[in-house]
Amino acid sequence: MNSPRLPDSVAVPAGRVAGGTVRVPPSKSVSHRYFNLTLLSGRPAVIENPLQAEDLTLFSRALEQLGYSVAMRGRTLRLEPPLTLARQATIDCGNAGTMYRFLVAAMTTLEGEWILTGTPRLAERPIGPLVGALRQLGADIDYLDKEGYAPLRIRGATLRGGAVDIDASESSQFLSAVLMAASRASEDVDLRVLSLASSPYLDLTLEAVALFGGSIERPHSDRFVIHPGPLEAPRLEVEGDFSAAAYPAAAAVLTGGSVLLEGLRESSRQGDRRFIDLLVSMGAEAVWSEEGLRVSGRLSRAPTVDLQDMPDQVPTLAAIAPFVEGTTRITNVAHLRIKESDRLAVMARELSRVGARVSELPDGLVIEGSWSHSEPPAESVVVDPENDHRIAMSLALVGLRRPGVVIGEAYVVAKSYPGFWQDLDTLVG
Repeated sequence: MNSPRLPDSVAVPAGRVAGGTVRVPPSKSVSHRYFNLTLLSGRPAVIENPLQAEDLTLFSRALEQLGYSVAMRGRTLRLEPPLTLARQATIDCGNAGTMYRFLVAAMTTLEGEWILTGTPRLAERPIGPLVGALRQLGADIDYLDKEGYAPLRIRGATLRGGAVDIDASESSQFLSAVLMAASRASEDVDLRVLSLASSPYLDLTLEAVALFGGSIERPHSDRFVIHPGPLEAPRLEVEGDFSAAAYPAAAAVLTGGSVLLEGLRESSRQGDRRFIDLLVSMGAEAVWSEEGLRVSGRLSRAPTVDLQDMPDQVPTLAAIAPFVEGTTRITNVAHLRIKESDRLAVMARELSRVGARVSELPDGLVIEGSWSHSEPPAESVVVDPENDHRIAMSLALVGLRRPGVVIGEAYVVAKSYPGFWQDLDTLVG
């Protein structure tokens, strides 16, 4: 599952109209859940159309360290467990926060001793609420450096079960990780959610666990009862990624073009599906057909919007906001400060560097539509995405209308969308 070699920088061509067809990459969120549940099941799995990107390559390598056979042929991935799982490993999670959080919980159910580590940025992202919840359920986890952060040592087969409260205000992945791992605990888990960010991702987790035959009851909106039992990895197919689809969709409406997005599921439970609805509320058109989703038109209305449930699209909306009449206000996304970068600070800084008018809030951004009726500056600016794939792809959108934008560290898109630059070139080339 290797990504193509990507450039160090990309000069974005301005003044062109985006048009054509893009087959969006498979969902990163769904792929991670299928990989993690396959590991928890200990059974073979066949996954059609998994995401082939840096984060999932790291997960594949982790599975291979544990003894799994990982074979990718065409669009079909076969995962085959060993007769005896490895009992000791140091697993490098890189900067893959989803993989890291899922494995912290999953490894507590597997017999052995594990060390989970990653990049310096991963070690800055808090893991304390998840570790605390797992410890309440009996898990044996030690911090090897700073309390509340990676790296961790995990002694497996220690997740007993019982009652637990979890604070998922920093990341819904804390909750998803426990829900999946609890399916392999030694007794029932009664879980109460104290606070939750990005709640639509929970729906993806519940859907994935059900596909694997897991048993999760939800007697109240904030309470789950998980009944452990065997998980069976069926033949699975990964749907297209609405998070990735947001970029070509935004390119279409930013330039007054029309883009057909293939590979998406209209009934998808992905939270970022709502970004299409947001674009429509701003003046775009979105039409579903047998071919896919066609997005077209131009944006005419700046929104005031709470994006707590759609945090990955904050940089996307921020990038197009300077070109929309009015003032865009994005709120309730303080948890963006502990992503691959501090996305609020980085977007505010880099948009300001290219000449946009941006105010940074503790939990959001305010962006003036200063370029809706006037030309943006033309001088060349090399922007720094701070090794964050979503910042790089979002700032590329700015360059479609603002001449002279050069994306530094352009290779970071390999984390989730290795074909991004090729697709962008196809649309505006």
